[in-house]
Amino acid sequence: MKPHETEPYGLPDIADAERISRAEAYQEKHATRRSCRYFSDAPVPREIIEAAIKAAGNAPNGANHQPWHFTVVSSADKKQAIREAAEQEEREFYGAETGKAKASDQWLDALSPLGTDQEKPFLETAPWLIVVFAQRKGGIEEDGKTQNYYVNESVGIACGMLISTLHEAGLATLTHTPSPMGFLRELCGRPAEEKPLMIVVVGKPEKGATVPAHALKKKPLAQIASWI
Repeated sequence: MKPHETEPYGLPDIADAERISRAEAYQEKHATRRSCRYFSDAPVPREIIEAAIKAAGNAPNGANHQPWHFTVVSSADKKQAIREAAEQEEREFYGAETGKAKASDQWLDALSPLGTDQEKPFLETAPWLIVVFAQRKGGIEEDGKTQNYYVNESVGIACGMLISTLHEAGLATLTHTPSPMGFLRELCGRPAEEKPLMIVVVGKPEKGATVPAHALKKKPLAQIASWI
């Protein structure tokens, strides 16, 4: 391995009891995170969105190429265009116009308890849409040519950190993934080597907003973890 410059790791030295306390407090707070489909149009300070994206930018990633781009949309016209394009894809997904859905019956059955359909008003109502792009090429200099590595894994972790920070700030979020999503590249003016991954809808919940009871069912620790 070639010699390389280093910096001190910098993690504070704290007692294990405090580590446990911090971890449990974080877990308890984030146990309240729920996807929201009913947003208020109340404004949200841009500084919160900037801080969340900066947090996402610190996610672990392949070769430190940081293969992500976050296009933040607040323009009413642009949000309307995104909604119209997304709903067209969703109508085909659910078979709303033709009666023949792109989605399988099994997939639609899985979505049924969540009450989702082709209508996506939150794409216009919420004050912010964060369109997440995965950069398949570009490297840290974003030259559009250098190969990036572990792109989907890296961007997925970054999105988790983004959403976690927004929840910490007391905001509601929703990940929306219309399929296909190529229209987002055009509407957001992004290059061909970038792949739209998701829209993160951000704002305050509408007064009286609800979540499906099905969404509150979480697998217990014994089911999602094993110790060997």
